[in-house]
Amino acid sequence: MNTYIVTFDVKDKQRLSTLKGVLRAYGFFCPIHETAWAVKVSKQATEIRDELMQHTVAEDRIFVIRSGTEAAWKNSYGEKNTKWLKDNL
Repeated sequence: MNTYIVTFDVKDKQRLSTLKGVLRAYGFFCPIHETAWAVKVSKQATEIRDELMQHTVAEDRIFVIRSGTEAAWKNSYGEKNTKWLKDNL
């Protein structure tokens, strides 16, 4: 399994909610902030992008990148998310 950082620029609240639902459905996820999430899945970046694209329109943006070897952040959404990020990024 790989950890990916998924960012998205979606103006419509319903589409934004739908994208978050798709990411939650992966089962192993961590919101980084409103429009950036980390997910750990047995998929390729293109597969994640393509699944999310099914719920977007032309002006929406999606970016998926496999996590690298180093990360830093400030103010995650609590201790649970901080631990998830430390363990999986």
